[in-house]
Parts: sequence; structure tokens; C-alpha cells
Amino acid sequence: MPDRDPILAAVDLLAPAFTEAGLDELEVEVGDLRVRLARPSVVTVEPAALPAVAPAVAAPVNDGLTPFGEPALGMRFVGAPLTGVWYAAPSPGARAYVAEGDEINAGQVVGLIEAMKLFNEIKSDAAGTVTRMLVESGTLVKRKQPLLEIDPR
Repeated sequence: MPDRDPILAAVDLLAPAFTEAGLDELEVEVGDLRVRLARPSVVTVEPAALPAVAPAVAAPVNDGLTPFGEPALGMRFVGAPLTGVWYAAPSPGARAYVAEGDEINAGQVVGLIEAMKLFNEIKSDAAGTVTRMLVESGTLVKRKQPLLEIDPR
């Protein structure tokens, strides 16, 4: 069996102590060998093409039936399929994908959600008329959170 890489051997020895001690960072240097262990930190990077906005949690209506309330009678929500920052338009200053009063088709793009530096197109799962926009552009949304309400056809 070939000799093991000394850095990997050091990581294997240090990792359990690093985890158990709850450290955020550990650096060990012995001779020419230097090993640094660090917990990942959360860094928010705003894409240059989008306005720098501080994500804020939307204040959805909550009547106790679901975490985000229920749609008005006869209406349905188009919800977020993932957690991220909601954008109603493809770029700053561009026209929003949809607005209140617009007729939309099933499968039509209604906005974007940025998650982990990737922009995901959000498509309506039903056709109808947009009756309410529930989230402002630049807002942090959670998975399953309603984004807009539609009157289905």
C-alpha cells in the first residue's frame, strides 16, 4: 500500500477534535506541513446585473390553515418551488414577467428565484388571471411560499 498523503492523514486526525470542540477554524503547522480546517461561512453575493437589495422575509397572510394562509375563494396560489430571492423581472428596469390583471398560461414564466447564484425560472402550474402579486422583487422567499394568486380558467 503506497504511503498516505500527510495532509489527508493530518485532516483525518484533526477533524474529529475540530467537530467535537465546536471550533469555527483550526490551523496547524508542523515543519513544512500546514493544515487549516474551517467551517463554511454564509456569504451573500449579489450579481452585478441585479440591484443590491437586502433580502427581507415577506409577511404573508396567515389564517392558521397553512403557514402562508389560503387563497381567496375560487383562487389558487402559484408557489415557490425552492427557497431563494424572488425577482419579478429578468433584469433591473425590465418589465415584470407578469402583473396583476395579466392572463397567463400553464407553464408560463412568472419570475425568477435566485438560489446559490443560479437563477431558476418559476413557471405557473395553471392558466388564469393574476389577481394579486404577493411578494415584492428582491424578497427572500421560502419553499412552498405563495408568490402570486390567480383566478384559474
